Amino acid sequence: PAPAPDRRGSGTDPGLSPERIVEAALGIADAEGLAAVSMRRVATVLGVATMSLYRHVADKDALVMRMMEAVFARTPFPDVPPDDWRERLTVAARLLWQVFRRHPWLAPALSVTRPQLVPSALPFTEWVLGALDGRGLDSATVFSTHLTLLNYIRGTAVNIEAEEEAQALTGMDSDTWMDAQEPELRRILAGGRLPTMARLFASGPYDLDLDELFEFGLRRFLDGVAALLAEAEG
Repeated sequence: PAPAPDRRGSGTDPGLSPERIVEAALGIADAEGLAAVSMRRVATVLGVATMSLYRHVADKDALVMRMMEAVFARTPFPDVPPDDWRERLTVAARLLWQVFRRHPWLAPALSVTRPQLVPSALPFTEWVLGALDGRGLDSATVFSTHLTLLNYIRGTAVNIEAEEEAQALTGMDSDTWMDAQEPELRRILAGGRLPTMARLFASGPYDLDLDELFEFGLRRFLDGVAALLAEAEG
C-alpha cells in the first residue's frame, strides 16, 4: 500500500503551538460562531499550511475541546466560597452565564446528555455540589439539582448565539423584528381566541432582555431549591 501522507505538510511555523492555534480558533468562534472554525480557516489566520496544525492538534473535535478548556480556565472561582448555599449557587450561576455571554458558541457546543470531560469546567460542578452536600438531600437529588441549574443556564444562553446569527442574516435586531411582527400579531389577537394574550398585550409591550430573563429564572430556581432543602431538613 502507498505510505500515508505526511500531515505536517509544508509551510510550518517553528513558533506554532497548541496555544496559538486555540487562540486563533477562539477569535474565529467568538466573532462568527463555531461553524466557522475549521482547520483550514485557523491555518489561514495563522498564515501557515493547514497540515502543519495537525502536528499540534489531532482534528477539529480535539481543537474544540482545547477551546473549551481554555475558556473555562480563564474564569476561576473565588478562593473562599460563601458559607450560604444560595449565595454560593448565585456566584456559580453568574460566572457561568458570563462565560456564555463572552463566548456565544459555547452553550450550544456543551452537551448535558453526553458531557465532555473538560477539566477546567469541573470546578463549577464541585462548587454547586459542595453547596448542596450535607443538607439532607440524597446524592441523586444533589446531582439532579446541579444538572437542572446547568441546563437552565445553558438553555437560556443558547439564545445568545441564535440571536446574533439571526441579526446577521436579517439585519434586524430583536426589537426591530418584533416591531415587524406586531401587525400580524394584532390581527391574530383580534380574533378573540386568545383573550389572556390580548389583554396582557394591550397593557404594554414586553421587552425581552436575556440578562434579566436569566436573573428572573435564577431567583425562581433558588426559591425552589430553598423549598427542597426545607423539606429535607424538616
